[in-house]
Formats: sequence, C-alpha cells, structure tokens
Amino acid sequence: MAAMVAAGRRLSIATWNIAAINNNPFEYWITTKENPAYEKLMIDIENFLEKPGSNDVPVSKVFTEDMFAALETKMSGVGWASVRKYWDDDFKNRKIISEFMKDGELGSKRLASMPDRVTNTINVLGSDEPVCRPTVINMYAGDLSTLDLWYQQWEAFMFDKPLTIKTKEGEETSPVYSLLLPIKKSKYPAITEEEEAVSLPLQTMCGAIFDAILVHMMNTVSEPDVWQPLKRTMVENLNKKKVPHTLEILSTVYSNSDIITLQEVSLSFINQAASGPLGQTYHVIAPGDLDAVRDQNSVIFLNKNTFPGGATNEISALVSASFPEGVDVPVAKGDILAITTTDKDGTPYVVASFHGDTNGLATKPVLDAIVKAMSSDPALVAHKLIFGLDANTYEKATPGKTQDVLDFGKRYVSHELTSCWGDVPKANNYTTFNARTYLQPQLNKACKSSEKRSKGDVNPKDFILFQKDTFAVERTWKDNTGKKEYIEDMAFPTLDFPSDHGILATVLVPK
Repeated sequence: MAAMVAAGRRLSIATWNIAAINNNPFEYWITTKENPAYEKLMIDIENFLEKPGSNDVPVSKVFTEDMFAALETKMSGVGWASVRKYWDDDFKNRKIISEFMKDGELGSKRLASMPDRVTNTINVLGSDEPVCRPTVINMYAGDLSTLDLWYQQWEAFMFDKPLTIKTKEGEETSPVYSLLLPIKKSKYPAITEEEEAVSLPLQTMCGAIFDAILVHMMNTVSEPDVWQPLKRTMVENLNKKKVPHTLEILSTVYSNSDIITLQEVSLSFINQAASGPLGQTYHVIAPGDLDAVRDQNSVIFLNKNTFPGGATNEISALVSASFPEGVDVPVAKGDILAITTTDKDGTPYVVASFHGDTNGLATKPVLDAIVKAMSSDPALVAHKLIFGLDANTYEKATPGKTQDVLDFGKRYVSHELTSCWGDVPKANNYTTFNARTYLQPQLNKACKSSEKRSKGDVNPKDFILFQKDTFAVERTWKDNTGKKEYIEDMAFPTLDFPSDHGILATVLVPK
C-alpha cells in the first residue's frame, strides 16, 4: 500500500444490481414525468380493480361463449378432457374482478398464474427476440384493440405455432400448450383431486380468461391508440434497451472506476460487455459455475490499468466451503463471485460480488464465509478485501424472516470491516424504491398510487465493504439517474434508468 500512498492514488469502486423489469413493462410503478398518460392509465387500472362497480361484469361478457367453444374444440383436439362443467357451472358466471381477478383461492390453486409463468415469454432457438403470448403483461407487440383480435392471436399462439426451444436433452419443437405443467395437489394443496386430474385444460381456460380480462380492462379504461403506443414506448426503453442503457451508463459515467461489482447479470450482458467498449477498459470476470438458465450472475470488472493481470484465481468454491456445516444458506448458483487479483503496485486483493436472497438471510453467512476463507488460507491472509454486494437488508426487518440493516452493520464491524456508509449504516439511506402496480398477476402485492412509498420496497440494500485498517472513505454517492445523482422519493426504474437498484460508488484513500 506504500506505493499507492506515495503516488497519492485512490481506489474507485462501484457496485450495482442491474436487474429490474424482465418481461412485463407494467409490473412496477415507474417515474415518467414526461408522459402524464402513464400515471393516468395506471391509476385508472387501480380504480377499475379496486372500485369496479358496474364494470364487475360476468366472465362470459368478456371471454364469450363462442371463445370458450373454440377453445374447447382445440383442447379436445389435443386429447384433453372436457372442462365444460367448470365453465357452465362456475367460471362463466363469476364476476371478472371480485370473483376472478381477486379470488384468493384461484391464486392458491395457481390456475391463472401457472400458465402465465410458463407461457408469458419464451426464448426460442434461432432468434434474439423471445416469443410472447398475446397479452397485456409482456412485450407482445400485436394489436389487442378488440377481444376478437386478441383471441385469434392467443389461440394460434397456444395451439397452432410450434416453437423450437432449448431443453436439457438438446432442443425440441412443439406447440406452446405442451409446455404447460400439471398442477399437483402435493405442491398446491388448495387444488382438489378432481381439478388436479384436469389441471392442464383447466389452467388453459383460466389463463385465457385472465388475459381476456386484461385486454378488456385496458380497452375500457383507455383507448387502444393511447395505451398500445404507450406500452410500445415502455417496452422499448425498459425491456429492449435495458442492456444498452446499462452498458452506456457504465461505459460513460463509471468508466474511471478501478473495480465494478455487478449482481443479477445475464450471460448476454456479460458477452456484450466483454466484446464492447467496457471490454477494452476492464477485465470482465464471470463465475466459473455461471448459471445461464436462471441467468442471474454476480460479475466483477477490474480496470486493466489498475489490475493489469486481471483475476489470478477464483475462490468462490472456497467461500461456499466455509459455510457452517449443516446450515442451509439460501445461495443460488452464480450468486457469489470471489476472486484474487494483484494491483499494479503488487498489492494482493480479494474482490467479491454477491447477490443476497430476497430476505437477506444469506448475507451474514456469506460475509462470515469470505472472512473465514481469507483467514484460514495462509495465501490469502495478507490480501485486501473489497466486497460489493446487494445485501437485501431492510430498514424495518422482521426478526428471523428478513435481515435488519443495523444488525448487518454490527456483523461487518465484528470482522474489523467497515463500509462506504461507515460503521453504522443509516437505516433510511435507501438504495431501492420500487412498487408493484395492479397490472401483474399477484394483485395481493400491488401498491396503490398513494402507497408506493409506504408499501413499496424502499430499503437500504447495497454496500461496499473493506478492511477498516486499510482504507478510509473520501466520498460516497448513490445514483438512480445514471448521472451520479440520486433523487429521493422517486420510484425507479425509469425510462432513463434501467434498474430497480441504485448504483453505489465510493472513492477510498489508502491508510
């Protein structure tokens, strides 16, 4: 470190969980002051679902008898049992909001959410663009201006257009309906044995009703020539341009960083970063056990000028092996990346990037394991630690269920570490502000427009940790604009900022 001190050099670090919206551009409230039509649309949807009044019509007024008959013919043609009695005796008479969209039992049975999860967006071989089910809540670009137009496209998608997808065995070409999974009573106890026996056609019918209600709702609260162009703008900015936006922010605003740690990174992003301008400046390092299926990986960028040799070794497996024996730490493949490297002055480092589980319960065990791995291996004892992470810590945690941010602070201090926020993080120093809208399958998680702040995920989640006797903080900032600025009380992502986590950056001075 003496050479670094003598040269007056600083160490600049940034960390960012870059994941956000995946398939549904409407899933989270976004901030877009330039387009007031968005806020009006989302509030009108909220009111339609919360105060339906005369709009709470029978299902058969939306998903019609003719549509069911056509669907029944298709399902019979693929050898499925009839679900007409469920239609005639139950579903067609249900009110679309109070007895279908808001039916908790239907949710427990997964009869609408399961087919949505499986068929919403399908990655196909031979195309960079996924294939989307004709519905409101994905990137589907077809015309949904009437229910008849919607159903023609929906039926063709489900039954008439085979797709070629990658499987564990290689590849398979088959119609979309064949991808649906039976709903097992053993896993979802709410479903009856009779419903389990016909769960494939029953969930297909419920999925069709669900999509029909969404299309009907959009065309009731808005005009097709208003909401459909708005959706296209959101898809373009939030979905299709997500990776280019992220790469641009990193390569223009944070290109002077010595170390960048990223979380929830896709294989496509890794490849584009390595082959683009960032790859000219940085060694782009991904986990050896990279998960290309879940496609959420922790990644490290090392500035080639500061760390000319790049990564020396990956020690992620050593970290995992340092977990307490017999303790189940909720870490998924690709969540931990820990490497060794040496800077241009010969100072050795361990650099780690980590994505915590939703509740943050893996964060302390992973920190403990990194410290244990470094202290138990003589070759690592002299290394300096830089650890960027999405800790998934909470301002108001539930003991035993979610990780309290102040408790996490006590843990890193116990290891003689500190953070870019100091020894005691501020519980209200937020790095996330996201809230689900009413335009997604889990209405129980929806936040009203007036409750985005109180019921959303607004928490202090992101950290950069280092040894207290090695560095001091010169300055730290957070960023939810891509301009080194953070706007408090602003829900994000936005059309300009592509993640639901702010960027966290710090400049460290060697001691």
